[in-house]
Amino acid sequence: MKTFFRTIHLYLSLVSGLVIAVVCFTGGVLVFEKELDQAWHPDRFFVTPTGGQPLSLARLTEAVKATVPNAKITGIKVYADPARTAEVSLAGPKKDGEGKPGREGQAQGASQAKTGQLGAGGKKEAPNEGGGGPKIYVNPYTAAVVDQVNYRDTFFFTMMALHRGMVGGPIGKLVVGVSTLFFLFIIGTGIVLWWPATRKAVRQRFTVKWEAGWKRLNHDLHIVLGFYSALFLFVFAFTGLAWSFEWFNNGIFAVTRSDPKGPEAPKSTGFETPKLSLETPNYDLAYAVARKQVPGAFSYAISAPKDFTEAFRVVTTGPQAAYEGATDELYLNQYNGQVLGKLNFDDRNLGQRVRRTFKPVHTGAIFGLPSKIVAVVVCLLGTTFPITGVILWLNRLKKNRKKARKQVAVSA
Repeated sequence: MKTFFRTIHLYLSLVSGLVIAVVCFTGGVLVFEKELDQAWHPDRFFVTPTGGQPLSLARLTEAVKATVPNAKITGIKVYADPARTAEVSLAGPKKDGEGKPGREGQAQGASQAKTGQLGAGGKKEAPNEGGGGPKIYVNPYTAAVVDQVNYRDTFFFTMMALHRGMVGGPIGKLVVGVSTLFFLFIIGTGIVLWWPATRKAVRQRFTVKWEAGWKRLNHDLHIVLGFYSALFLFVFAFTGLAWSFEWFNNGIFAVTRSDPKGPEAPKSTGFETPKLSLETPNYDLAYAVARKQVPGAFSYAISAPKDFTEAFRVVTTGPQAAYEGATDELYLNQYNGQVLGKLNFDDRNLGQRVRRTFKPVHTGAIFGLPSKIVAVVVCLLGTTFPITGVILWLNRLKKNRKKARKQVAVSA
């Protein structure tokens, strides 16, 4: 039976080993993306508080528009930390068919606004693959534009593109997805092959013999360390399927019997003078109301309404959040700041909550720094296993050839 599992383990590894090594290495780099980015570019993210009050968000948006002519601001993120810069998001290039809504769209929005439904906008949660426009970092005390960054131009986007196979387009993403599926079988068959046949072999399977020769050391690095990291690699690979296959995401909601869309977001009412509101959204009003409604949040990400009927959507990360993605949403009337509804993370359906845990689990951020360190170590080990496995296979081939030659010599 072990011969059967060894064959599956070997050939799946030979087919997908290189892809797995690249995915593990880039995944290890991305675990500490935020921390590394802040360490490499401290001036982009941090300022020296002047001791005075931060300027209004209107002043910050004016500074951005003065620096980037014709900029369309789509949102502002403000941190409770007084030493953090404000982040202003700009729209990306317009897609075909995009434009300002007409009167028909306004009337339809007005009808929907009367329903007062609360939700997440009725949109599927999709992974961020570098879309959208640049992000502007602004000093909240001086309104000075500190930096302008388009994520697609960064080192970490390159790592992410390699990690997900995006460099190869749809085919590249499919290759990564299939290789990830193979990796799950590789890990499973690896556990079967690792399982000691006798009690005497138990200790050998748990201990690396560092003082042994290079062949034995390579054997232990592959088998022993492979066992210790198998569970973590399986979890990382399993959650990674959510970014490769739509059927996997659909399966999450099917198993949990949940609606991936959720209820519709509430709409703003009273848009008799929509032009003024859309051209100059009142971010300060939205920010002031959000701070009263959600005091003590680490950050407030305010998304501007896209049309005359949409509400301000304010995403907050509170001190009680289990992890970074466990955010709450507040909906405000874009014309008067009236609270239209609130969607806490715990109020989402089971499927949405489960799906949102995939990213922190996949990146190792679910338990903070300790789990991130484990994730990096395991990812680096995952990078070595295709190499040590090939060496192990070549050594076995060489050994079998020698054995065959001896048998031929004896029979002769």
